Amino acid sequence: MSTPSQTVGPYLSIGLPWDDGPEVVPEGTPGAIVLRGVIYDGNGVPVPDAMVETWQADADGRFDHPDDPRGRVAGFRGFGRCPTDEQGRWSIRTVVPGAVPGTGGRTQAPHIDVSVLGRGLLHRVVTRIYFPEHAEANAADEVLASVPEDRRDTLVAVREADGYRFDVRLQGDGETVFFEV
Repeated sequence: MSTPSQTVGPYLSIGLPWDDGPEVVPEGTPGAIVLRGVIYDGNGVPVPDAMVETWQADADGRFDHPDDPRGRVAGFRGFGRCPTDEQGRWSIRTVVPGAVPGTGGRTQAPHIDVSVLGRGLLHRVVTRIYFPEHAEANAADEVLASVPEDRRDTLVAVREADGYRFDVRLQGDGETVFFEV
């Protein structure tokens, strides 16, 4: 017997934090950056009990996964998970990924896949983070090109001194683009 869908309740912050922490790469990794942001609700209020999960390729665009079409590369976890704090902030230490294969022999621009779970959501929302210094690759990316031009900026991180900022707006003005998966 199935039960009706439920929103993620107040126990998200208790049950989902991960013992390995939010680091995709250890401190001191060459090329490591900090990816950080704030999750905002539809009223522009920070969400203090959300969870951000990331999945990405390594700096060469490779995955430590048996389905990588170029062959599995060992040693790069590629997954990060971070709960938001009381001010809706999250951060993950990682590296900027390399380009990955797309369809029809094309490549996808360097990007990080992001899932956000939180109170009030029936299902996770999924988006991508693209990087501003890859403007030419971003312009050729088939996924980014499928997004209306006036909303693409919601998918591009902002460069900061030690990494990038990527705020997620769940609804309302400046809502982040989410993908059906």
